[in-house]
Amino acid sequence: MKLNLVLFEPEIPQNTGNIMRTCVGIGAKLHLIEPMGFTLEEKYVKRSALDYFSQLEYEVYPNFQAFEQKNKGRYFFLTRYGKKTYSDIDFKSVDEPIYLIFGKESTGVDKQILAKHIDDCFRIPTTSNIRSLNLSNCAALVSYEVLRQLDFPGLERMEPESLKGNDFLEQFKEVSHE
Repeated sequence: MKLNLVLFEPEIPQNTGNIMRTCVGIGAKLHLIEPMGFTLEEKYVKRSALDYFSQLEYEVYPNFQAFEQKNKGRYFFLTRYGKKTYSDIDFKSVDEPIYLIFGKESTGVDKQILAKHIDDCFRIPTTSNIRSLNLSNCAALVSYEVLRQLDFPGLERMEPESLKGNDFLEQFKEVSHE
């Protein structure tokens, strides 16, 4: 199973940069559907993605139709108009590539596209006081629900030795002075 995050016409470079970093951290591919409100060369994207940009697997498409023609699998649209929540999805039962599709910050995914895929529209529960949550938060939240259900395939459960190591905090234990 390959997890894919799709950003439909993203507008804010910092959100996309944060999502890029999440994709590298979870081994997901990022799909960017144009037009975008920035270029991938902008410093804000690179700052949010930190030095992980070179490790990112991504592809850019001129429109949703081009994306749809090239990518076969199961599409899940995250939208405030969904009639079911993302936690209702049984991701373990999906045996094809999973595409989590998130809309642009101002208006979401095109309403005609959503209407065409109405049974695949899901929402993140919120109060009635807001229209939506931050895009990068939504991408992380739903991505990790997919991975949790699949038992975090390919992810480190402990701090890798290539970074600080699993026993890093042991050095900070208070030493007894008896």
